[in-house]
Amino acid sequence: MTESTASLGAEDRKIVTLARSARARNGVPEGAAVRDETGRTYVAGTVALASLNLSALRTAVAMAVASGAESLEAAAVVSSAEALSPEDLSAVRDLGGAGTPVFLAGPDGEVRVRAEAG
Repeated sequence: MTESTASLGAEDRKIVTLARSARARNGVPEGAAVRDETGRTYVAGTVALASLNLSALRTAVAMAVASGAESLEAAAVVSSAEALSPEDLSAVRDLGGAGTPVFLAGPDGEVRVRAEAG
């Protein structure tokens, strides 16, 4: 489902903006941000090492888990990809549950897809 960035609530717009900033700042293919049950945000970029490859969203989820988050309220990815990967949605679902909203925005920050993790 497509959803205009302008129609998002302030907290969801914030994670899209944070994800976009991470992508641009680090010069990586993807930026991601997640918000936990307390409102804390975790921001990450793609990890591409010879021995470790993680999408930005899976990295952000891992950072949330490592910091003690018990669940997620929402997630956002900024990428040139046309769709969210099943692995990314699974990571969000594992921590946030099937109904957790996941936003996919283009490099311009405009949300192209709103999906649920489940």
